[in-house]
Formats: sequence, C-alpha cells, structure tokens
Amino acid sequence: MDFKRFSELILIEQTLFTLPFAYLGLLFAGGGTLTTWILVTIALAAARTSGMSFNRVIDADIDKKNPRTKNRVLPRGDAGPAAVWLIALFSALVLIAASYMLNRLCFYLSFLAVFLLFTYSYLKRFSSSSHFYLGLVESAAPVGGYLAVTGKFAFTPFLLGFVILSWIAGLDIIYAIQDKEFDQEAGLHSMPVRLGIKRAIQLSAVCYGCSFVTMIITGFALSMKWPYWLAISLVGGIFIYHQGLAVSGRLGERYSRLFKTNMLISPLLLAGTAISLLV
Repeated sequence: MDFKRFSELILIEQTLFTLPFAYLGLLFAGGGTLTTWILVTIALAAARTSGMSFNRVIDADIDKKNPRTKNRVLPRGDAGPAAVWLIALFSALVLIAASYMLNRLCFYLSFLAVFLLFTYSYLKRFSSSSHFYLGLVESAAPVGGYLAVTGKFAFTPFLLGFVILSWIAGLDIIYAIQDKEFDQEAGLHSMPVRLGIKRAIQLSAVCYGCSFVTMIITGFALSMKWPYWLAISLVGGIFIYHQGLAVSGRLGERYSRLFKTNMLISPLLLAGTAISLLV
C-alpha cells in the first residue's frame, strides 16, 4: 500500500484536525515539556490510525454496499483486510508504548482507549447511541493531553472532554442524515433512523448547545482572557451555520461546506486558548 492509499484509508487530514484537541489538554495542564508534546502527538496519531483502520476493516462489507462509501480503499480492492488489520494492531501498540513513556496513568488508560477505538465500529449494529460513543472516543484527546502533563485526574480535562463529546456527537448526527435510507435498509442504527430527520437535527442542536455552554463555563472557571472568548464566539457562529445547513433541507449538496467549516473549529479553539494563556 503506497502513501496515497494509506492517507486515504486513515483520512490523514482528520488526524491533523484532531491534534488540537490533545494540545488543548496540554495547554490547560500548564504546557509540559517538548518531549511530552512529541509523545502526545505520536500517541494521538497512532490512536487515530488504529481507530480508522479498525473502522475500515470492520465496516468493509457495509461500505461495499453503501453507494456513498463503495469507493473507499477496501471496497474497491486497493488494500487487503490483512494489511489493514496489521496497521490497526501495530498503531494500537504504538499508542500503548507512547503512553507508557508518558506516565503510569496514561499507560493504564491506553488499554481503555484501544477498547473504545475497536468497539466503536460495532455499536451502530446494535444502538443509535453510536454518535455519542464517537464523541466519547474523540473526547479522550484533551483528557489524555492533560493527564500526559499532570499524571492525575482533575475537573478541567473533563470539561474539555465534554466540549468535544457533545460537539462531535452533534456533528455525527448531522452526518448520519445522508445515510438514513441505507441504514434503514441495512438494519443499522442511528438517530436519524430512530427519531426521523427533523428530531435528529433538533437533538444535534441540543448537543451543539451543550458544547457551547461548556466552553463558556470553562472560560469562566479558568478566568480565560478575550482571545478565548473571541474564539468561542466564532465557534458558536460555525455551530449556527451548521444547524442552518441541516434545516435547509438540501444538506446533501452542502456536506463539503459542513466539513470545511468544521475543520476550523479545533484550530480556533487552540489559537484562542494559547493566546489567552500568553497575554
């Protein structure tokens, strides 16, 4: 498998999108050393690679039947399942090794992280809560970044984690709208299937609202300065834009806009937080 197919398999641009989550945790924990930043970067990249590889190989048969996903790497035969399993397992070991080099708590929790990464892909076969499970998986990044520095639990990383959990859950509910008909036919579970599109969008709005309110609580709790407040104001604007796209009834034409604007959120939060802590 060449690099082009590998990057397509794991959606490498989404790894870059996820890194600021962990860096937020590092910043709120006081920064840490350069070695800590490098190890956290390795751990997160490995986690993302492992999770995406697990997802692609576990969902290969489903992806082959779905018109939206039938041209992914595995369904079109550009990689074999054995190779993807090997990538997933090797990346999981890299995650565990990097966590071991950080501290004991991170090492212990890395096994839970691997479990979450592996089991996520199976959940939609049984439950419509998979959107929230994905949010939980993504929320491990800021929590892990914080624990990498401190080595102990605190309230702050869980505030950050809830920001990510509710935001990603809300986004994934909107994303699942495009697969509603296929999921119904295939017997898969999602909030659009369970609630219908209108109520699913309303639930997504509640998730976004919870995320934004938690950003505000975090700002007050940690006495953040104006750059942070500017950043979350811009994020709030993106949230409103997403909901506008969802209720427009023409979301299928605009998913690229949804994801292009969503890719701005984590850099905005990271920049706002970093500048706020510096001024």
